[in-house]
Amino acid sequence: MASDSGDSNMDREMILADFQACTGIDNIAEAITLLELNNWDLVAAINGVIPQENGILQSDFTSEASQATMYGPPSRSEAAEAATTSEGPAPSSSSSSSSPPSSSASAFCPISPSSRHIVERQPRMINFKVDYRERSVELMLEESSTVGDIKGILQTELGIPASKMHLKGWKSGDVSDSTVLRSLHLPKNNSLYVLTPDIAPTASTSKNSALQDSLNQNFLLVISHREAQRDYNLNFPGSKTIQEVKRNISDLTNIPVRHQQWEGWPASASDDSMTLALSGISYPCHRLSVCRRSSPANAQEPTDECTDVHMISDSEGDDYEDASEFGVDDSEMFGMTSSSCRKSPMMPENSENEADALLYFTAEFSSRYGETHPMFYIGSLEAASQEAFYGKARDRKLLAIYLHNDDSVLSNVFCSQMMCADSIVSYLSQNFITWAWDVTKEANKARLLTMCTRHFGSVVTQTIRTYKTDQFPLLLIVMGKRTSNEVLNVIQGNTTVDELMMRLMGAMEIFTAQQQEDIKDEDEREARETVKREQDEAYRLSLEADRKKREAQEREEAEQVRLEQMRKEQEEEKEAIRLSLEQALPAEPDEESGEQISKLRIRTPSGEFLERRFLGSCKLQVLFDFVASKGFPFEEFKILTTFPRRNITQLDPGSTLLEAKLFPQETLFLEAKE
Repeated sequence: MASDSGDSNMDREMILADFQACTGIDNIAEAITLLELNNWDLVAAINGVIPQENGILQSDFTSEASQATMYGPPSRSEAAEAATTSEGPAPSSSSSSSSPPSSSASAFCPISPSSRHIVERQPRMINFKVDYRERSVELMLEESSTVGDIKGILQTELGIPASKMHLKGWKSGDVSDSTVLRSLHLPKNNSLYVLTPDIAPTASTSKNSALQDSLNQNFLLVISHREAQRDYNLNFPGSKTIQEVKRNISDLTNIPVRHQQWEGWPASASDDSMTLALSGISYPCHRLSVCRRSSPANAQEPTDECTDVHMISDSEGDDYEDASEFGVDDSEMFGMTSSSCRKSPMMPENSENEADALLYFTAEFSSRYGETHPMFYIGSLEAASQEAFYGKARDRKLLAIYLHNDDSVLSNVFCSQMMCADSIVSYLSQNFITWAWDVTKEANKARLLTMCTRHFGSVVTQTIRTYKTDQFPLLLIVMGKRTSNEVLNVIQGNTTVDELMMRLMGAMEIFTAQQQEDIKDEDEREARETVKREQDEAYRLSLEADRKKREAQEREEAEQVRLEQMRKEQEEEKEAIRLSLEQALPAEPDEESGEQISKLRIRTPSGEFLERRFLGSCKLQVLFDFVASKGFPFEEFKILTTFPRRNITQLDPGSTLLEAKLFPQETLFLEAKE
């Protein structure tokens, strides 16, 4: 039986090599997927990629047959050529795999780009079986369609609004409506199920609802690796298949799925494509053990396995999880070194800018493990520390430093099962600033140690140095303190979602207690500063009021001085006018002068009388000047007669006293003008 299995593997190796040579598909995973879709029927797979009627020309095979000596026997080339040109049905996979290989060259030769005649590939169709409660819908869509297109069809078939649908069962976790099916690397046949938590189930759907609930439950698998004497505590949702569990264990133990020997699976778990919810395992915890199955004597274990292929291949029961499945050295088989099969690096080596390196890391992390992952801080470690530690006390957070190492077998499971778990992603986003770095390359590791020494001290750097490669990835939880930063916890890759969450929550408890003290101190300091600011403001306002009062008093005194000066000047001016008028008055005539004399008696507002003789021929202006010379200017006072009352000041100053009828004598009085 071991000999038959070895012949079958060798035959599939030759089919894969011939298929890659004829189609020019360099990606091993894609080539295996296309062959699986055609049950490893070489001719059918070639015709599916390159249609026969206008695809591969006959001359291509004959002109370059001499270059194909390394790919297989001539008998296989003749059969394949005949099958390619014939119009009959393609041979079955059993006949193809059972024909013995020959030692001469195959006619399926590599085709150079200049001579390759390949038309555009036909669109690949993907089948879906979607379960909803007691109903099942089968769909077929092109791989260029989106998840939203599936929901649109289901909306018509099931009568459920697409907005209320939760489409589950994807191998890569939850996806968005805009996700293109091609990007998910789906097999030809897929099984999905629809959840509608907003729509209450009827009594007839209770059984199916229970199944849906079990698909959403998390199962804790305690898996003992007997050879390494080590236990792995892994959480898986009920929608995961047994095949996916075995592949994750392959990443952890380096035991390929085909070599794994299990104990502890229930008898009902007869099919690896069965989900954990339907496998009959115990909930919430189930114990299993695994070891390496003894290999035949002629089996050769490769020195370097291609770790990417099984991530894309179908989980429908095939045994080809990785390139080591073929039992020979990949570099000899496909004419390439094993490094060409490796994943692209998580972070470029010797990147000049830390932000650019983190952008590259985030993009690669999303490409490997999906868009659901912690939001990594894009920037230097110093900037991340400033963001986490040096804001207001209420806004501070813990700093989570994720250190990735691709050389560790734990990295893939830790990233996919822990870092991408919804609960972990949500908790980190709310309470942590998450910064990441890749230490796979020695240059990047040395750079990290330099940064840690500068920001956290040599103790943290020495701690990181003590961890071995198989203990990575690491998650360092750092808290900012008054004097220095403190590493609260170092979480290694060998953990579970529950344990990781508990340790994160424990770090948060310590941080919260410290944060409350910092908030109290900050509030007290701000209160003191507020009181001081208020006192300073009150003092400033008092000084300002005193200054304004002093300035107002100075202005008032200056105004008084000015008014007093004006008053003096006005008085001096009035006195000067009075004196000039007094000097300009004609002399008072004698009573015996023989001329007409007018005696005038003028009563002042104070009750005093002014008496003077004037010539009857004097002008009224002389009278006005006389009154003004006594301190009663014409502009401020008016001269009135007693009876009949007349205002003399309204008369023409050029008229004489005789004309004003102020002769021979008259009593007048002064009155201030209004």
